[in-house]
Amino acid sequence: MEEVKVYSRASSIPKNPYIGFCPGCMHSTTFKVIAEVLDELGIVDKTIECNGVGCSGLGLGYVYLDNVFCAHGRACAVATGIKRTNPDNIVFTYQGDGDGGSIGIAETIYAANRGENITMILINNGTYGMTGGQMAPTTLVGQKATTAPWGRNPEEHGYPVHIAELLDSLTAPAYIARVAMNSVQNVRKAKACIKKAFQYQMEGKGFSYVEVMSNCPTNWGMSPLETLEYMEEHTLKEFKLGEIRAK
Repeated sequence: MEEVKVYSRASSIPKNPYIGFCPGCMHSTTFKVIAEVLDELGIVDKTIECNGVGCSGLGLGYVYLDNVFCAHGRACAVATGIKRTNPDNIVFTYQGDGDGGSIGIAETIYAANRGENITMILINNGTYGMTGGQMAPTTLVGQKATTAPWGRNPEEHGYPVHIAELLDSLTAPAYIARVAMNSVQNVRKAKACIKKAFQYQMEGKGFSYVEVMSNCPTNWGMSPLETLEYMEEHTLKEFKLGEIRAK
Protein backbone atom coordinates (compact mmCIF):
# COMPACT_ATOMS: atom_id res chain seq x y z
CA MET A 1 0.00 0.00 0.00
CA GLU A 2 1.32 3.41 -0.95
CA GLU A 3 2.16 5.59 2.02
CA VAL A 4 0.37 8.93 2.18
CA LYS A 5 1.98 11.77 4.08
CA VAL A 6 -0.58 13.26 6.44
CA TYR A 7 1.56 15.87 8.14
CA SER A 8 5.16 17.05 8.27
CA ARG A 9 7.14 19.80 9.95
CA ALA A 10 7.48 22.96 7.86
CA SER A 11 11.01 23.22 6.47
CA SER A 12 11.77 26.55 8.16
CA ILE A 13 10.82 25.39 11.68
CA PRO A 14 13.78 23.96 13.64
CA LYS A 15 13.32 20.81 15.67
CA ASN A 16 14.66 22.44 18.80
CA PRO A 17 13.67 26.13 19.05
CA TYR A 18 16.07 27.92 21.37
CA ILE A 19 13.70 30.55 22.73
CA GLY A 20 10.42 29.79 24.45
CA PHE A 21 7.12 31.60 24.28
CA CYS A 22 4.98 31.44 27.42
CA PRO A 23 2.76 28.33 27.68
CA GLY A 24 -0.51 28.85 25.84
CA CYS A 25 0.66 31.89 23.88
CA MET A 26 -0.52 31.97 20.27
CA HIS A 27 2.66 33.46 18.84
CA SER A 28 3.93 29.91 18.33
CA THR A 29 0.78 28.90 16.45
CA THR A 30 1.08 31.97 14.24
CA PHE A 31 4.70 31.21 13.38
CA LYS A 32 3.77 27.63 12.57
CA VAL A 33 1.06 28.83 10.20
CA ILE A 34 3.42 31.31 8.51
CA ALA A 35 6.04 28.58 8.03
CA GLU A 36 3.46 26.25 6.50
CA VAL A 37 2.29 28.98 4.11
CA LEU A 38 5.84 29.76 2.98
CA ASP A 39 6.39 26.05 2.28
CA GLU A 40 3.16 25.71 0.33
CA LEU A 41 3.98 28.76 -1.78
CA GLY A 42 7.57 27.59 -2.33
CA ILE A 43 9.09 30.88 -1.19
CA VAL A 44 11.08 29.96 1.92
CA ASP A 45 14.46 30.61 0.29
CA LYS A 46 13.46 34.06 -1.01
CA THR A 47 11.64 35.34 2.08
CA ILE A 48 13.03 37.98 4.44
CA GLU A 49 11.43 38.56 7.83
CA CYS A 50 11.59 41.91 9.63
CA ASN A 51 11.01 41.39 13.34
CA GLY A 52 9.58 43.99 15.68
CA VAL A 53 10.69 44.51 19.27
CA GLY A 54 8.83 42.61 21.99
CA CYS A 55 7.57 39.04 22.10
CA SER A 56 7.37 39.17 18.31
CA GLY A 57 11.16 39.36 18.25
CA LEU A 58 11.39 35.92 19.82
CA GLY A 59 10.38 34.58 16.42
CA LEU A 60 14.06 34.72 15.52
CA GLY A 61 14.40 31.41 17.32
CA TYR A 62 11.35 29.76 15.84
CA VAL A 63 11.87 29.97 12.11
CA TYR A 64 14.99 29.67 10.00
CA LEU A 65 14.60 32.57 7.58
CA ASP A 66 16.74 35.48 6.53
CA ASN A 67 15.67 38.16 8.95
CA VAL A 68 16.40 41.59 10.35
CA PHE A 69 15.78 42.58 13.95
CA CYS A 70 14.45 46.11 13.63
CA ALA A 71 14.54 49.08 15.95
CA HIS A 72 11.35 49.44 18.00
CA GLY A 73 8.44 50.31 15.69
CA ARG A 74 10.54 50.64 12.54
CA ALA A 75 9.89 47.26 10.92
CA CYS A 76 7.75 48.64 8.08
CA ALA A 77 10.42 51.24 7.29
CA VAL A 78 13.13 48.57 7.26
CA ALA A 79 10.95 46.27 5.15
CA THR A 80 10.34 49.10 2.69
CA GLY A 81 14.08 49.61 2.16
CA ILE A 82 14.72 45.88 1.78
CA LYS A 83 11.87 45.36 -0.68
CA ARG A 84 12.76 48.35 -2.82
CA THR A 85 16.37 47.21 -3.13
CA ASN A 86 15.47 43.52 -3.46
CA PRO A 87 12.17 43.51 -5.36
CA ASP A 88 12.37 39.80 -6.17
CA ASN A 89 12.36 38.83 -2.51
CA ILE A 90 9.28 38.33 -0.36
CA VAL A 91 9.46 40.68 2.62
CA PHE A 92 7.20 40.63 5.65
CA THR A 93 7.11 42.22 9.08
CA TYR A 94 6.12 40.41 12.24
CA GLN A 95 5.13 42.86 14.97
CA GLY A 96 3.12 43.23 18.14
CA ASP A 97 0.34 45.76 18.66
CA GLY A 98 2.62 48.02 20.69
CA ASP A 99 5.44 47.88 18.14
CA GLY A 100 3.26 48.31 15.07
CA GLY A 101 0.36 50.28 16.53
CA SER A 102 1.98 52.64 19.03
CA ILE A 103 5.64 53.57 18.67
CA GLY A 104 5.58 52.40 15.05
CA ILE A 105 2.17 53.69 14.01
CA ALA A 106 3.69 56.31 11.70
CA GLU A 107 5.81 53.73 9.89
CA THR A 108 2.81 51.42 9.60
CA ILE A 109 0.47 54.08 8.22
CA TYR A 110 2.90 55.56 5.72
CA ALA A 111 4.10 52.21 4.37
CA ALA A 112 0.45 51.31 3.86
CA ASN A 113 -0.34 54.72 2.39
CA ARG A 114 2.47 54.35 -0.15
CA GLY A 115 1.21 50.91 -1.06
CA GLU A 116 4.59 49.31 -0.42
CA ASN A 117 4.61 45.77 -1.80
CA ILE A 118 5.27 44.15 1.58
CA THR A 119 3.22 42.03 3.97
CA MET A 120 2.63 43.12 7.56
CA ILE A 121 1.55 40.60 10.19
CA LEU A 122 0.57 42.16 13.50
CA ILE A 123 -0.22 40.25 16.70
CA ASN A 124 -2.93 41.94 18.73
CA ASN A 125 -2.99 40.60 22.30
CA GLY A 126 -3.98 43.86 23.95
CA THR A 127 -0.85 44.22 26.07
CA TYR A 128 2.86 44.88 26.06
CA GLY A 129 3.81 41.26 26.66
CA MET A 130 7.58 41.26 26.98
CA THR A 131 7.94 44.37 29.14
CA GLY A 132 5.48 43.43 31.85
CA GLY A 133 1.90 44.04 30.76
CA GLN A 134 1.60 47.77 30.22
CA MET A 135 -1.49 49.16 28.47
CA ALA A 136 -1.25 48.84 24.70
CA PRO A 137 -3.10 50.83 22.03
CA THR A 138 -5.43 47.83 21.67
CA THR A 139 -6.14 47.21 25.37
CA LEU A 140 -9.90 46.93 25.87
CA VAL A 141 -11.95 49.44 27.85
CA GLY A 142 -11.93 48.20 31.44
CA GLN A 143 -9.10 45.73 30.81
CA LYS A 144 -6.41 46.04 33.48
CA ALA A 145 -2.73 46.68 32.82
CA THR A 146 0.26 47.61 34.93
CA THR A 147 -0.13 51.20 33.72
CA ALA A 148 -3.92 51.08 34.10
CA PRO A 149 -4.44 49.09 37.32
CA TRP A 150 -8.15 49.97 37.50
CA GLY A 151 -8.71 49.19 33.83
CA ARG A 152 -8.56 51.27 30.68
CA ASN A 153 -10.59 54.44 31.16
CA PRO A 154 -11.55 56.16 27.87
CA GLU A 155 -11.65 59.58 29.53
CA GLU A 156 -8.04 59.18 30.63
CA HIS A 157 -6.54 56.77 28.09
CA GLY A 158 -8.75 57.00 25.01
CA TYR A 159 -10.36 54.05 23.27
CA PRO A 160 -8.76 50.92 21.75
CA VAL A 161 -7.15 51.61 18.38
CA HIS A 162 -8.57 49.53 15.53
CA ILE A 163 -5.49 49.34 13.32
CA ALA A 164 -7.09 47.36 10.49
CA GLU A 165 -9.94 49.84 10.16
CA LEU A 166 -7.48 52.72 10.38
CA LEU A 167 -5.55 51.31 7.42
CA ASP A 168 -8.82 50.70 5.59
CA SER A 169 -9.35 54.48 5.54
CA LEU A 170 -6.34 54.74 3.20
CA THR A 171 -6.52 54.34 -0.58
CA ALA A 172 -3.41 52.30 -1.31
CA PRO A 173 -3.54 49.07 0.77
CA ALA A 174 -4.46 46.03 -1.31
CA TYR A 175 -5.38 43.50 1.35
CA ILE A 176 -6.53 43.93 4.97
CA ALA A 177 -7.81 41.16 7.22
CA ARG A 178 -8.29 40.38 10.89
CA VAL A 179 -8.06 36.78 12.04
CA ALA A 180 -7.74 34.87 15.31
CA MET A 181 -5.88 31.86 16.67
CA ASN A 182 -8.31 30.87 19.43
CA SER A 183 -9.91 27.81 17.78
CA VAL A 184 -9.17 25.21 15.14
CA GLN A 185 -11.69 26.81 12.77
CA ASN A 186 -10.18 30.25 13.23
CA VAL A 187 -6.63 28.94 12.77
CA ARG A 188 -7.67 27.51 9.39
CA LYS A 189 -9.24 30.82 8.38
CA ALA A 190 -6.16 32.67 9.59
CA LYS A 191 -3.90 30.48 7.48
CA ALA A 192 -5.99 31.18 4.39
CA CYS A 193 -5.77 34.94 4.95
CA ILE A 194 -2.04 34.90 5.67
CA LYS A 195 -1.49 32.85 2.51
CA LYS A 196 -3.57 35.33 0.53
CA ALA A 197 -1.56 38.24 1.90
CA PHE A 198 1.68 36.66 0.67
CA GLN A 199 0.10 35.86 -2.69
CA TYR A 200 -0.85 39.52 -3.07
CA GLN A 201 2.78 40.46 -2.59
CA MET A 202 3.94 37.79 -5.04
CA GLU A 203 1.51 39.24 -7.59
CA GLY A 204 2.80 42.78 -6.98
CA LYS A 205 -0.54 44.11 -5.77
CA GLY A 206 0.88 46.22 -2.97
CA PHE A 207 0.59 46.47 0.80
CA SER A 208 -1.08 43.55 2.58
CA TYR A 209 -1.94 43.48 6.28
CA VAL A 210 -3.13 40.68 8.54
CA GLU A 211 -4.00 41.42 12.16
CA VAL A 212 -3.89 38.28 14.29
CA MET A 213 -5.97 38.31 17.46
CA SER A 214 -4.09 36.51 20.18
CA ASN A 215 -3.88 36.08 23.95
CA CYS A 216 -1.36 36.65 26.74
CA PRO A 217 -1.93 34.25 29.64
CA THR A 218 1.00 35.69 31.59
CA ASN A 219 -0.03 39.34 31.58
CA TRP A 220 -3.76 38.74 31.49
CA GLY A 221 -3.29 36.72 34.69
CA MET A 222 -5.30 33.78 33.36
CA SER A 223 -4.79 30.18 32.39
CA PRO A 224 -4.49 29.55 28.65
CA LEU A 225 -8.03 28.11 28.56
CA GLU A 226 -9.41 31.11 30.43
CA THR A 227 -7.85 33.44 27.86
CA LEU A 228 -9.75 31.66 25.09
CA GLU A 229 -13.01 32.29 26.92
CA TYR A 230 -12.04 35.92 27.48
CA MET A 231 -11.32 36.36 23.79
CA GLU A 232 -14.74 35.00 22.84
CA GLU A 233 -16.60 37.03 25.46
CA HIS A 234 -14.71 40.32 25.12
CA THR A 235 -11.85 40.68 22.63
CA LEU A 236 -13.56 39.40 19.49
CA LYS A 237 -16.64 41.50 20.19
CA GLU A 238 -14.47 44.63 20.05
CA PHE A 239 -12.27 43.50 17.16
CA LYS A 240 -14.43 41.89 14.47
CA LEU A 241 -12.88 39.14 12.37
CA GLY A 242 -12.90 38.87 8.60
CA GLU A 243 -11.48 40.21 5.37
CA ILE A 244 -11.85 43.96 5.41
CA ARG A 245 -10.38 44.69 1.99
CA ALA A 246 -9.32 42.47 -0.89
CA LYS A 247 -8.64 44.38 -4.10
